[in-house]
Amino acid sequence: MVTYNPINKSNTFTCGDTVCGQVTLEVAKDCQIESLSIKFKGKAEVLWTERHGQTTVVYHSKDKYFSFKHYFTGGKTPRKFAFHSFLLAGSHVYPFTFQIPHQDLPSSFKGSVGKVVYLLEATLSRSMRINKKDSTKINFVSKVDWNNVPGLMMPQHESKDKKMKFFNSGTVAMDVNIEKSGFLQGEGLKVVALIQNNSSREIKPKYCVYRKHSFFARGKRRLDTKDLFKEVGDPIPPSSNENVTRVITIPHDVEPSILNCSILKVEYRLRVSSYTTSTTTEMCVTALCIVFPEKGIKNYGNCYQ
Repeated sequence: MVTYNPINKSNTFTCGDTVCGQVTLEVAKDCQIESLSIKFKGKAEVLWTERHGQTTVVYHSKDKYFSFKHYFTGGKTPRKFAFHSFLLAGSHVYPFTFQIPHQDLPSSFKGSVGKVVYLLEATLSRSMRINKKDSTKINFVSKVDWNNVPGLMMPQHESKDKKMKFFNSGTVAMDVNIEKSGFLQGEGLKVVALIQNNSSREIKPKYCVYRKHSFFARGKRRLDTKDLFKEVGDPIPPSSNENVTRVITIPHDVEPSILNCSILKVEYRLRVSSYTTSTTTEMCVTALCIVFPEKGIKNYGNCYQ
């Protein structure tokens, strides 16, 4: 059994942190083993299939970030020359220590067809037996350098207008401003919109934050989107203009954006729309980069302390 020692209350690690743990081997009776090892590795992987006529096409890609291996006993010696260790019945504990590299690594992630995994895996090898393995994952949180993300603190602006149809007449125009594109978990996302309702009906502004997962393999992209939360503003009467301000709180449990992986991305977008019962004017405003709270950053790993 593989276990590790948490270094903080959130049970997360980041770059440069030391991962300490132990492999516990319960032996029912005296026996010989060829080797016992522990591997620590980080990787990203995407995998999905698509039907094209009568053919099933597999899309697969993998990024390997690091791999460290330590032998408690035995080693890379060919099996016929391997030294056999003798173990008495009982419990045997083998401690280990690894350091996470100082690299630009993506955070741990699991999506519909892709994942980023940081894994501790123990392997027990015995003569004439199938190897036994046990593993556990650690939760890795990428260190965020605000200075290395272009446009993170730049204001964002977009506008759109649309002519109403069917049982409505006139036009609706929206001019939306956001103070930046980088937000912390738990932070308020302030949206300022000038809405010009030159139509014949009352309209309501609607706000939606959705997440966007992109997976890449063999030159193709697989997209997975999901609305996270929605809010509706107060109605705006016909033939009127209003400046509307809305503060949307980013949930504390939203997973961080992943922008530093070549085969998958985790992004967030804000969609602002105005609608009546008969028609909708919609526009996508901006991508949001969600990161961990700055005040609590030192709790995510000891390289922040």
